[in-house]
Amino acid sequence: MTQPSSESRSRQPAEHSRPVTSPTPPRAAPAAPLLGPGDPPPVTVLNPDSERPLILVCDHAARAIPKALGDLGLNDAQLSRHIAWDIGAAALTRRLAGRFGATAVLSGYSRLVIDPNRALDDPTAIPVVSDDVVIPGNRALDAAEVQRRVEAIFAPYQSAIAAEVARRRGRGQVPAIVSIHSFTPSMRGVARPWHVGILWDHDPRIPVPMIERLRADGRWCVGDNEPYSGRTTLGGTVETHATPAGLPNVLVEVRQDLIALPEGAALWADVLGDALEPILADPGLYQVKLFPRE
Repeated sequence: MTQPSSESRSRQPAEHSRPVTSPTPPRAAPAAPLLGPGDPPPVTVLNPDSERPLILVCDHAARAIPKALGDLGLNDAQLSRHIAWDIGAAALTRRLAGRFGATAVLSGYSRLVIDPNRALDDPTAIPVVSDDVVIPGNRALDAAEVQRRVEAIFAPYQSAIAAEVARRRGRGQVPAIVSIHSFTPSMRGVARPWHVGILWDHDPRIPVPMIERLRADGRWCVGDNEPYSGRTTLGGTVETHATPAGLPNVLVEVRQDLIALPEGAALWADVLGDALEPILADPGLYQVKLFPRE
């Protein structure tokens, strides 16, 4: 976007001449709302009246695209892939919310429209290419279109999480945030052996005992900051709402082929629930603690 010049000067009319008044340029018509009556909501909140100091979040819960954007130039097979959403993550989040009676916040649209787990200045927030697939509907977007997506989809999701945190802080609770994702069995031809990955920055309160309990089960290959690292500054949901506030947190990645079907999601809700239960039952967990980066 071209910025106004900082060197603009007002011109004084020459002596004996009449001031010239420039015509006021016409105002651009406001952009039409992105979401219409037939579109799903941008965010779903489960168990909003829960008294538990636990918030589950699912950034990539859905693959919906606003009707106004068509199919972004992709076919249904492409929109069913991991590039559009985290396969199985929503079902897993819903089951965990039921087990713990906890509030869960789920995104309503595909990460291809705008990724709620990115900072807005991240070039992948609205991807033009994802896993070698070009997204035609995301090419050459102007600032107005980007803002339309932010206001309709990104902001409501982030605001819903912030409201749940604020609600608990307002009643004297320090909430724990558990973020649920899924990952592909292979990436660029390289197999990923992990069944589950536990991502964390420098707050060990949930992830370290969770890794220990999952490994002690004996059935699973458990990644510690694999297949991705939680020690980033990408401005994702956990980095926005939990880390700077000193809230206990963890991001869980389950391999997609394990939770793509309902029975798999049910199994992994039990596996993760069993690992989390004693950790979340400890009242000492719910304290504000800041862990400096090394």
